[in-house]
Amino acid sequence: MSRKAPRELTSEEQALWDLVRQRATPMRPKQIRPEVNAFIPRKKPEVKEPRAIPTFSLGEKRTETSPRHDLSPSLSMTLAAQPVHMDRKSFHQLKRGKMKPEARIDLHGMTLAQAHPALNRFIFDSHAVGRRLVLVITGKGKDKDDHGPIPVRRGVLKHQVPHWLTSAPLSHMVLHISEAHLKHGGTGAYYIYLRRQR
Repeated sequence: MSRKAPRELTSEEQALWDLVRQRATPMRPKQIRPEVNAFIPRKKPEVKEPRAIPTFSLGEKRTETSPRHDLSPSLSMTLAAQPVHMDRKSFHQLKRGKMKPEARIDLHGMTLAQAHPALNRFIFDSHAVGRRLVLVITGKGKDKDDHGPIPVRRGVLKHQVPHWLTSAPLSHMVLHISEAHLKHGGTGAYYIYLRRQR
């Protein structure tokens, strides 16, 4: 069944409709629809200029290196953002390198399998004899020529030791972790402030 074409308005009906439209007040003025035959200009899409490719010749070494991608905050920033659970005066002395560690362990050069039990034994022994401040030396890690798509952090032990200290069984003995002062190893070592024995 075919539909009938809509009937067009006569000149009298069109004049009457125009008069009604002029006198009428729209209920929602912002939502007035444009005339059916009104021309609405469309925005032309913006054409981006193509990026210039620098000239090069075969066999030439590249001069620019792409920046390293590191979306997570650095370990130093993460440790600095942790709340301080120790006395403020002691904390300021610790940050300035005024407090002397009572014992130290050097994990530098060990594998993860060797370093984890050595760290556990050291923290347990230190806590048992009542030490409060100990120094854990991890080293800063070796620079690797890693040009792969996935970034690799420098210093496996440096990043793993804080995780071990904040996990069981050591977490209940450790009160605060911070990077050491330059005279005690700087970013290659950690001050571990232990809880008192109960």
